Amino acid sequence: MEKIEHKMVAVNGLNMHIAELGQGSTILFLHGFPELWYSWRHQMVYLAECGYRAVAPDLRGYGDTTGAPLNDPSKFSILHLVGDVVALLEAIAPNEEKVFVVAHDWGALIAWHLCLFRPDKVKALVNLSVHFLPRNPKMNTVEWLKAIYGEDHYISRFQVPGEIEAEFAPIGAKSILKKILTYRNPAPFYFPKGKGLEALPDAPVALSSWLSEEELDYYANKFEQTGFTGGVNYYRALPISWELTAPWTGAQVKVPTKFIVGEFDLVYHIPGAKDYIHNGGFKKDVPLLEEVVVLEGAAHFVNQERPHEISKHIYDFIQKF
Repeated sequence: MEKIEHKMVAVNGLNMHIAELGQGSTILFLHGFPELWYSWRHQMVYLAECGYRAVAPDLRGYGDTTGAPLNDPSKFSILHLVGDVVALLEAIAPNEEKVFVVAHDWGALIAWHLCLFRPDKVKALVNLSVHFLPRNPKMNTVEWLKAIYGEDHYISRFQVPGEIEAEFAPIGAKSILKKILTYRNPAPFYFPKGKGLEALPDAPVALSSWLSEEELDYYANKFEQTGFTGGVNYYRALPISWELTAPWTGAQVKVPTKFIVGEFDLVYHIPGAKDYIHNGGFKKDVPLLEEVVVLEGAAHFVNQERPHEISKHIYDFIQKF
């Protein structure tokens, strides 16, 4: 990892931290919750060795990126997040008309919207874990998930500013991250009030082969410094994002795309997801969807759990362009 360069870039009112490795066509890597640029450490090395320039930021509210108004969740809407990415591309790749984008979890949501809003910026997309979620004109995302899963579902529990942070505080960042990052159950996250993370099964005593104590400590140290508010604000802004994206109701993503999901990913097990992904809905909304890969035995954090496999999937797709 020592070859990876770190720099700060002024982006859309933020001071954004990016990690960078290699030379060639730019691949922008976008992380999810609760993660950092570091989630892409393996893919960055692999793709740089294949002749690409790998760039991974800490997104708004995360890690070493500063300047986000944490006390105002409305500043974490999908338009702000895509705005950050567009400004970052202008700053780091001014001579490239289009770049490759690889994204996971919340990063994938940002990438889908980047392709909706600014398809002129993206050469090809590899999205992991979160399939395209077409906008429901009748109900925002939080209401929809509450209708399926109830009030204790993590996204419902994340809505009140400060509430989940207060429950997380006595547990400590390392324990929280260990439980979430090693979660392998296709069932959804529930955080019943007053129970914090007790509702989640205990993390294995020995960390999994893909997440060492040292790697967990990297995440934990950053989240001890920043807290979780930045990442949780993405969920708090879902209702405002839903309002602001009304003009794109029914719009298609018209960028060449590959989608990869773990067999045990909790997003893959949302009611209706498999039918949408495999029976024509996904292809209708993303007409240039070229490939869907379901990784047997893998769970949500697939880019870290199966680093070599994911790196190869990325390379095999983007080298065609």
